[in-house]
Amino acid sequence: MGSSPPLYLQIQQHLLEMIRSGTWPAHHQIPPEEQLARDFGVSRMTANKAIRDLVQQGYLTRQPGLGTFVTDRKAESSLVDVHNIAEEVRGRGHGYECDVLLAEAIAADDEVALRLGVRLGTRVFHTRIVHRENGVPIQLEDRFVNPRWVPDYLETDFHRHTPNEVLVAACPITDVEHVVEAVRVDAATAERLEMDATQPCLSMIRRTWSGEHLISYARLIHPGDRYKLRSALSRSAS
Repeated sequence: MGSSPPLYLQIQQHLLEMIRSGTWPAHHQIPPEEQLARDFGVSRMTANKAIRDLVQQGYLTRQPGLGTFVTDRKAESSLVDVHNIAEEVRGRGHGYECDVLLAEAIAADDEVALRLGVRLGTRVFHTRIVHRENGVPIQLEDRFVNPRWVPDYLETDFHRHTPNEVLVAACPITDVEHVVEAVRVDAATAERLEMDATQPCLSMIRRTWSGEHLISYARLIHPGDRYKLRSALSRSAS
């Protein structure tokens, strides 16, 4: 017979079920530790551990003197690492899907040639994809890839594999450059992201290298009210 999960995990599972089902929306105040301890027949220390772990995972936030509340878990990406957006979405317990708008070979214009380090008019691969979380657009990705390094890029089924996944498999990423700014978008972009064109967006320009080779240049647009970027730096003691 399988053993039951530890008591603190049972409390966590209950809390996560309430959050993920929408029963407890963002900013909802959860029951205090004392009540959870009584409801589950455990010590207050056990209830505290369950809550503390969910705070560390970003599901809950403590406000001294007020209580513990459900966080507004906007879609989030790291500014330091490059992750697969599908895995990020699923890691939050949400559903991922995408709309593949373009997958084509084009001649590099001035901007693409400069950003990708190729001659003007060079044949490059271009994809345009809307990434969705629980059906809601969270990112419009315009990506340009040097065919020299990823020749089979356009043969990918992008509904099954994200561009990031394809690039990492073909050319392990060693270096990345990010440029982030707040922008207003045109009507076409706003329509693709299903948002009001007057709302601000986060724009990220990302270039990725594998060794000395510049592999990809991407323009990533995120609705400002649905997305946040995170950066963390760990310093080792000297």
